[in-house]
Amino acid sequence: MPPKNVHVVPVDNGWAVEIEGRSERHVHPTQEAAIAAGTERAKRDQVELLIHGRDGQIRERNSFGHDPRDVKG
Repeated sequence: MPPKNVHVVPVDNGWAVEIEGRSERHVHPTQEAAIAAGTERAKRDQVELLIHGRDGQIRERNSFGHDPRDVKG
């Protein structure tokens, strides 16, 4: 099974790192801590990190995989 993208999402007691398609959730006290943990996981799995705002909307995404786009810069 290919690795799944990593999401940083708001939860009642902080911020969580979630893996697409899995029930696994790791809760962190701050968004910064969750982003750091999510970044580490996304780099390791070579997938995309999607950071959600308090409203649940994706506000930032970072690709750590094999980006199919031919973009310079």
